[in-house]
Amino acid sequence: MVHYEVTNDIAWVTLQRPEKQNALSFEMFKQLDKIIKVIRSDHSIRAVFLQGEGEHFCAGLDVKSVTKRPMQILKLLAKILPGNQNLVQRIVLGWRTLPIPVYAILQGNCLGGGLHIALGADFRIAKSNTQVAIMESRWGLCPDMGTSIIIPSYIRQDNALLLAMNAERINAQRAQELGIITTITDEPKKYVEQQVDALRHHSPDALAAIKLLYNQAYQQPSRKLLWLETWYQIKLLSSKNTRIAMKNGVKNSDTQPYQKRTRWK
Repeated sequence: MVHYEVTNDIAWVTLQRPEKQNALSFEMFKQLDKIIKVIRSDHSIRAVFLQGEGEHFCAGLDVKSVTKRPMQILKLLAKILPGNQNLVQRIVLGWRTLPIPVYAILQGNCLGGGLHIALGADFRIAKSNTQVAIMESRWGLCPDMGTSIIIPSYIRQDNALLLAMNAERINAQRAQELGIITTITDEPKKYVEQQVDALRHHSPDALAAIKLLYNQAYQQPSRKLLWLETWYQIKLLSSKNTRIAMKNGVKNSDTQPYQKRTRWK
């Protein structure tokens, strides 16, 4: 479901569920986590290309698949200490810990968890038909994949709130205006290959130092935010309004009214 190969010192990571728009299953989370560790241990790799097979990058979490097995939800969110990264956070933030450039090659739908993974990359190179969205509020949930740490370096707070609250899709041009997409091109693979060819003229140690230094400069303090992401999600999963939202989010279902907001402070 996630294919990994190294070709000419480039690590290719391909989401392979095109029949499901590469929606993320529990197994894919585990595979991505393992692949990040494998790449980190291979010092010969000069760059990572993340891509989705078929017409779409990733439509987000395969909600039906994961919710059929409640233990999978617990395994996705579980962490030893509150400030540690859990599985869903590791497959986003893990790309940023790699001392090499990571490029996400986007096309079609890049939604929910798919967008969070792409935001974990250093660069997002998109086809003009790309659409992005932060989808969690549609299901009565909040973003919990670690992007609260990195999204302030891309986008203003008001625009981030609009995206996360409305759960509406925006096109590639608008996403680039906001700072989510780096470059739009109808030949994204050719573009990233040219970028890496240019970087081969520079010391890999210098590139590693630059990436790690700038990540520290732009990154928010992480441990408290990582805990809040997980805690808010756990609290929402136990909310009656979340169950209503999940029913309302299904197409052709009758819309039910929400109950009064619970206490948050």
